[in-house]
Amino acid sequence: MTVWTRPALWWRCAIALSAFLGIYLSNSSLVYFTLQSNVLVVGYFLGAAYWMVKRGTVDAPAPRLRGAVVLYITITGIVAHVLLNHGENPLPGLVSGPDRLQHWSSFFLHYTTPLMVLADWLVLSPRNASRWRDLPLWLSYPLGYAFLTEARAIAFPDFPLRYPYFFLDPTEKGYGWVGLQMIQLTLEFVVLAALVVALDRLGTKLRRTPAAPAEA
Repeated sequence: MTVWTRPALWWRCAIALSAFLGIYLSNSSLVYFTLQSNVLVVGYFLGAAYWMVKRGTVDAPAPRLRGAVVLYITITGIVAHVLLNHGENPLPGLVSGPDRLQHWSSFFLHYTTPLMVLADWLVLSPRNASRWRDLPLWLSYPLGYAFLTEARAIAFPDFPLRYPYFFLDPTEKGYGWVGLQMIQLTLEFVVLAALVVALDRLGTKLRRTPAAPAEA
């Protein structure tokens, strides 16, 4: 069986396509973490597909980078569904209303792509490749994004979309409130990053075949 006939290759191409469609249909800016994380998904999984074909392997490359991408797109999905959409069902907007293209974009960016990436992380190889020591490195990007947003808003007050997300906006409640939001999100991101590592280990156990019974 060649790599071209392996489901893993086409699954990873489908992930890149899902993220690309979300970006293409969106009218949002790259200032948003959502767009940035989906750009990372497109880049990583297209690179993974190229690697798989070139090396004739089903293993995705750069496990530490893969884990980081999994974490960032999972953050995108959870924050959007819980904090921004307040847990609302995303499906009705796909079939009715004047903004169906934006609903489809949001669906690809916040739901389809994160779930596909998580499935890839849980089921496909390489397994058990992440380490607990990777967590600080993974978390540096979303935390850096938040601090850069605040610094940019102070340094460039006329910058469009100074605060892409309400929990980064100190206009009404002040920087103390924003700081508390960041502490809470940091703790949640630490738990989420630990869960990403745990899912990697769980995927190893799910794929492990039971030993054959010994002959009498």
